[in-house]
Amino acid sequence: MSPVVHGKDMKHPPASSIEPSRPEPAEKDVHQSRDSIKDIWGERNGYNANEGIEWPERIDERWTEKPDKWVQSACVLCSNGCGMDIGVKNNKIVGVRGRGCDRVNKGRLGPKGLHGWIANHSKDRLLYPLIRKNGKLEQSSWEEAMSLIVQKTKAVQKELTSHGIGFYTSGQLFLEEYYTLAVIGKAGLGTLHMDGNTRLCTATAAAAMRENFGSDGQPGSYTDIDYTDCVMLVGHNMSSTQTVLWSRILDRLAGPNPPKIIVIDPRLSETAKKATVHLAPRIGTNLALLNGLQRELIENGWVDWEWVNKHTIGIDDVRKIVAKWTLERTSEITGVPVEKLREAARIIGTTPRLLSTALQGVYQSNQATASACAINNINMLRGMIGKPGCGIYQMNGQPTAQNNREAGCDGEYPGFRNNMNKDHMQDLADHWNIDLIKLPHWNQPTHIMDMLHFIEMGQMKMFWISGTNPLVSLPDLDRVRRLLTKPDMFVVVQDCFMTESAQIADVVLPAAIWAEKTGCFTNVDRTVHLSRQAIDPPGECRSDFDIWCDYAKRMDFRDKDGDRLVHWSKPEEAFEAWKKCTKGRPCDYTAMTYEKLTGGSGIQWPCNDENPMGTERLYTDGIFPTDVNHAESWGHDLQTGTPVSLSEYKTMNPAGRAIFKGCEYRPQEEVQNEEYPFRLSTGRNVFMFHTRTKTARARHLREAAPEPYIQLNEEDAKELGIEDGDMCLVTSRRGAIELKANVGDMSKGQVFVPFHYGYWDSSDGRSRAANELTVNEWDSVSKQPTFKSGAVRVEKIKDEVGEVKIHARERHSAAIHKVENKEEEQKRLEQEDRVRHLEDFIGLMIETNITLVELYESLIEKHQKEKEIQAGLKVLRDFARMDLDLLQPVVKKYGWNEKDAKSDSDILRKTLFPPSRTGSGVFDVLMDMQGLFVFLANMEGIVTALTPAASALLDQDFVDVVQQLQQHVQRQRSWAAEKLKVKGPQTLIVPVPQSEGRL
Repeated sequence: MSPVVHGKDMKHPPASSIEPSRPEPAEKDVHQSRDSIKDIWGERNGYNANEGIEWPERIDERWTEKPDKWVQSACVLCSNGCGMDIGVKNNKIVGVRGRGCDRVNKGRLGPKGLHGWIANHSKDRLLYPLIRKNGKLEQSSWEEAMSLIVQKTKAVQKELTSHGIGFYTSGQLFLEEYYTLAVIGKAGLGTLHMDGNTRLCTATAAAAMRENFGSDGQPGSYTDIDYTDCVMLVGHNMSSTQTVLWSRILDRLAGPNPPKIIVIDPRLSETAKKATVHLAPRIGTNLALLNGLQRELIENGWVDWEWVNKHTIGIDDVRKIVAKWTLERTSEITGVPVEKLREAARIIGTTPRLLSTALQGVYQSNQATASACAINNINMLRGMIGKPGCGIYQMNGQPTAQNNREAGCDGEYPGFRNNMNKDHMQDLADHWNIDLIKLPHWNQPTHIMDMLHFIEMGQMKMFWISGTNPLVSLPDLDRVRRLLTKPDMFVVVQDCFMTESAQIADVVLPAAIWAEKTGCFTNVDRTVHLSRQAIDPPGECRSDFDIWCDYAKRMDFRDKDGDRLVHWSKPEEAFEAWKKCTKGRPCDYTAMTYEKLTGGSGIQWPCNDENPMGTERLYTDGIFPTDVNHAESWGHDLQTGTPVSLSEYKTMNPAGRAIFKGCEYRPQEEVQNEEYPFRLSTGRNVFMFHTRTKTARARHLREAAPEPYIQLNEEDAKELGIEDGDMCLVTSRRGAIELKANVGDMSKGQVFVPFHYGYWDSSDGRSRAANELTVNEWDSVSKQPTFKSGAVRVEKIKDEVGEVKIHARERHSAAIHKVENKEEEQKRLEQEDRVRHLEDFIGLMIETNITLVELYESLIEKHQKEKEIQAGLKVLRDFARMDLDLLQPVVKKYGWNEKDAKSDSDILRKTLFPPSRTGSGVFDVLMDMQGLFVFLANMEGIVTALTPAASALLDQDFVDVVQQLQQHVQRQRSWAAEKLKVKGPQTLIVPVPQSEGRL
């Protein structure tokens, strides 16, 4: 859940430790429509579109000199995507103003939008490439830096294949940049290891929409606020995270017939203070609360059964799951009073129009995807999707997170294609003109937490970070520092400032940022904006687009006709290529152009021949992209995270209907105890964005939120002897930080820490980053880390008067020291022998097949009375012999480990077919069929592992062999299963003479 802390609420503002990046003008020289630091949301303009009153324009602006020209853009400092113009004078940004014609904001801007542009001209911008030499980062040339990156790429490919390379990008780049990187990673290098920091904020939003609706893409529109009668905000402190969107709600509240507001948040945020009903659950119990609300809707008949029966499947499964969640049980688990639960359910169940939203309080908490799906379920129960005032915002946390997902740079494939659907992958391969075998699609793209594990295991040695700062933003920071500073790691960081992550890099590339480049980006409600370059980048900075185009050219990536894979050199050319990739997909851009996006408002996708000016809201006809051949995903088991198979999905047969998804509540893994009695939540501050890389360079934003704090409940603080402003030591099982206390507006037993603050501007030696405390866990479906989890201890620091001690020392400096002295250890590791385990599994497959032939021979001899079984075993024996022949070319090409494999196979045989079991009675037959079934299951596991490995080797012959092996093993196992079904009842239930039971 996200905080709001502004000037009047900060009871202990210390002096900033950051010097102004450049002299800022005196206030008397500044022209501004309002002081957005003191007045975050601006004046009220009440309205209600149901009564013919539209949301009026209000032009917000702030400039330090009168601009010579205004350049079209949009704001990139939250996920709202507000249209704005950039004021330019003498090749410098001098101010911004909102675009009154834009559908998203009608001219309004928040404090970050009005002030954040100051960062572009900071004196500490990175201006030149840097390379680590003799332990230190030294200025270099682009030629030297890019040549080194290419050299390291090829060296890692030779040693580890392309699967030793990982990319980790942002939610703040442009669509054209993401798409270029997706082509490089997936078609050029052929690596599955691509993710973004969107994993940390919006992965669950995408996952939930895929589960319920078949595809990513917000169903609703921001205009639904204009018509709705009720807004339910779950884990979404909109007043802090999307200030202009909150202004829209505030204006509705100030107009006639205002909507009811339901807020679910353990903190009494500014959003919660406006709630009709505020539910403050214990951290980690969202799903329990939402299951209780679903039950109450069903029990009271607040369900549009006509819509549900016509447009959905799966309601019976959800009804069974939520049946036990009475309000009393829900209250016991969540801590929310029964009467508040009942009142919230009544409002949700009887409102004529319901708009629901969710953000990090759901996505970064326990059972994230299941909870987000439960929110979708509630709107589906009410039949309130695809209608004015009825929508769902599975919100994004960053301005271009949607583009990262659309283009396939994180956990998705370009155009929302399904990696398990061979036709989708073939279509993408054809679009890029590459062979299907070269497109990595044997699994979902690797998420960042798995990439860290591969680094830990020595299986990834090159890591390219762009536009993000994992050494502040990832959970369990001490582990992240240890991994990214391993001596054998080659880390590239491209960014605009010397972030904590850049400080440990081997190569740092200076990146041009917003206003210094051209490109498109898409906000939460699918509105696409064009941001034009307004000024030249400083020094030798290059856009991410230019950097990756250069890299692709140097790597000489080609399609199967020998033409360049990345065949564009300008953003608009990349946009045109992207449009072709989206044709016929849910995010269809085909009728969109730079020209159409210029001069007026942003446009919502899908934008195609049928909808040439965009689409306000999706699913107005009740038809969803869940058809088996169209769906982006066939879904998952929400409890285990296991993907739904094609056959399972065909059995479900949603055929254009939405899918109710339910899940049992499970408590979070790390619980409170006497040593760690508080539940921890982390989140945002209204004036800062992510790790403050840009926002902290703007003096007014910096002074409004100068340092982190720990927010505690009043009673808890009193029991601990803590008063507002006291220094506290906050400790988890992973680390400790020192922060000042901010007492109030928090539920008892729970604490909150903003996550923005790292160490680049800190000099007191204290540990302060929230992620020193957070757990190394993630959601089973979306793979989003559960930052709002874990347990902590809070203690007042009792230093003597005049004495200042460091009780929790920061460890980032030690990480920098480590990389500055890694050369000797790096040389030693380069000499270390490496072993590949492919040969082990090939050997295991061969030896188990040899053993299987022997088993069949033995069982044929043993069960001569069982004529049908004996005949079947002879057929299966032929399969096993055939498989040994199939494997010979694979053995010849890759070799095999005979010794260990034979030992493993022998152990399994003796366990399943003990020498003491020599009889041929009815029970012996059953046990032998059971043993055969398990033995074949082991073989199926081996083949399951070999299948993606063969694809990853880009070896089509190996893939063909493994597919045949898989078919044969499955046929054999099906035969054994059938015999168990035939023999089981008669053998287990009907008594037989002892002499015939087991001989």
